[in-house]
This record gives sequence, structure tokens and C-alpha cells, in this order.
Amino acid sequence: MYSIPKTSPMLMGFVYRKIFPQVNVELNYWKDRAEKIPNRELRAQALASLESKRFHCQGGAVYSILAGHRWKEAIRFIIAYQTISDYLDNLCDRSTSLDPNDFSMLHRSMEDALTIGNPTNDYYQYRCEKDDGEYLSDLVKTCQHSLWQITDYQHIEGYLLQLERLYGDLQVHKHVKEDERIPRLEKWYCSYKESWPSLSWYEFSASSGSTLGIFCLVSYGMGQEMTKQLAKRIYESYFPFMQGLHILLDYYIDQQEDRIEGDLNFCNYYNSNDHMKERLLFFIEQANKNVQQLPNKQFHEMVHNGLVGLYLADPKVKGLKSGKEITKTLLQASGFQSSFFHLNIKLYNKLKGRS
Repeated sequence: MYSIPKTSPMLMGFVYRKIFPQVNVELNYWKDRAEKIPNRELRAQALASLESKRFHCQGGAVYSILAGHRWKEAIRFIIAYQTISDYLDNLCDRSTSLDPNDFSMLHRSMEDALTIGNPTNDYYQYRCEKDDGEYLSDLVKTCQHSLWQITDYQHIEGYLLQLERLYGDLQVHKHVKEDERIPRLEKWYCSYKESWPSLSWYEFSASSGSTLGIFCLVSYGMGQEMTKQLAKRIYESYFPFMQGLHILLDYYIDQQEDRIEGDLNFCNYYNSNDHMKERLLFFIEQANKNVQQLPNKQFHEMVHNGLVGLYLADPKVKGLKSGKEITKTLLQASGFQSSFFHLNIKLYNKLKGRS
């Protein structure tokens, strides 16, 4: 697995034959660990996150292709880090706390996971449920061990931590008491507005909520010599537009589900469906433009097109107002590769009984 796929069918071949089976190996390991968590609530949330958010790990693991012969190690990191993210999302969103101090301390684990040599902390310091049988600490240590093997880690560490801090801040602000969420997010965006004046507060928030930039940096670091210049180009290519496109599409398909659950959905803040479509087209255009400066730009174009095809193939799109028209417009704007991924995933969903 040394060469980067040059076409969409080649990429899907790697995904189905190599990546997904290895993802299953890693997820099965962490599921076994989660089943042994002593505390009932923590065990329930860990298992629920592994079951319902498996596709996050599958999607992120595509970046392991960039790690060359170390692709399995890249997958080990990606699955462990994404599992932390999904587990904490459940603890903040579906569990027993609304305390921002609790959310901040939980997400300290994601910073520690990216900092080689950092000791693990009492991540459950501000909540009643504490005994996870070292589940979260072992996820952190797994990430650290993978990163320790990157020779030029110092070149990517700062960018990784910058992306993690944005992600962590977002998770704190969006999970507090409902009447505090928007004021906190708007105030948070104000400190970044000068750098990103073309974004709204909810688009900036969406761009902060993706782990794709982290997976890209780590996989490149494992696969080739890393320089300060390359690390900077990767960061700027993924934040905000590639990451923003990823999360806005995720929110787009979850609109009905989030309305029922009472969860914050950034797509609800567009003035209209036409406004949302216009902005999604803008993110598609900018994401494609920014990845042109990267090595293996064809791979990043396929990922960008794959995001559009993957999300718009989700069965939940059928229930959205103007879903059919928006899907057609976005696929046309993204090009034939998005249509390929869209049809491929729809067929996959049908075979799995998810259509």
C-alpha cells in the first residue's frame, strides 16, 4: 500500500479491501475495552458512540493512505483519536452534565493525546461518574505512542494543537445550557472574525468541529519527510473550508434528527434553503481551490468530492425540504467524482438495507 490511488474506483478498492477491515480490527478492540468499563453510564455512552458513529472512523481512516507503508499505524491513531472525540461528544450531549468545566476537562484528553510525554489526567474530575477502567487514558496513550514514531513531529505539533483547541472550545460552548450556547459561540467567533471575515459565527463553528485536518497532518507525517512549509500548507488547505464543508454536510443531513432531539444544528441559522445552498457551493469551491497546493492533490480532490457524494447519499436526505434539488445542484458543482461516490454509497447502503 505505497501508491496513492489516482482514480475514484481505485480509492474505493483500497477502502473496501484494506482500510475498512483494519478499521474493524481497531474498533473491535476498543469495543471489547468499552464492554469492561465498570461504571454503567460511562460504559453505555462508550458503547453507544462506537455503535452509532462507526462511519466517522471509517471516513477518517481514508487518510491512512497518505502514510504509505505505515498505514496500519495511521489507522490505529485515527481510530483511537476519533473514538475519544465520539465518546466525549456522547458524554457532553447525551449524558448527565451541563457543566462547562466538566466539558473542558474531558476534552483535555484530546490535547494530551496530541502531546507526546504528557501524563494522563483525571478527566472525570467534574462529574459523578469516574471509573472507566482506564478506557479514556488508554485511548490517549495509544495516540501518543503512534505520534512518538513520527520523526518530524515538531513540525506538525503546533498545528495539531491549534486544531484541537478550536475543536475543544467548540464542544464546550455548544453543549452548555441551551440559552447560553449562541451567545458563547458568537463571542468566541468575535476573537477570530478578523482572520475569517467571510464566515458567519455558525460557519466558523462548523469549521472547528472536524478532525480531518488532524488526520491529514498525522498521516502525512507518518508517510514522508515533514517540513514546516508542508505542515503550514496542509493546515491552511484544511481549515476552514475543507473542515467546514465536512461538518456543514453532516449538519445538513441531520436537520430533522436534531430538531427532534433538541440539538444545536448550524444549518438552521441560514436565512433560507437557497442561502444554505449558496454557502455550501461556496465551501465546495473554496475547499477544491485550497487543496490544489498540496502534494497528491488528486487524493484530496477525491476526498473533497467523496464528502459531498457520501453525505448526500444518506437516506436522511430524502426527508429534507428541497433535498432532491440541493443534492442535484451540489453534485453538479462537485463534478463526476462526487456523482461516482454518491451512486457507490447509495448502492452500498441498499445492499446493507439502509436505503
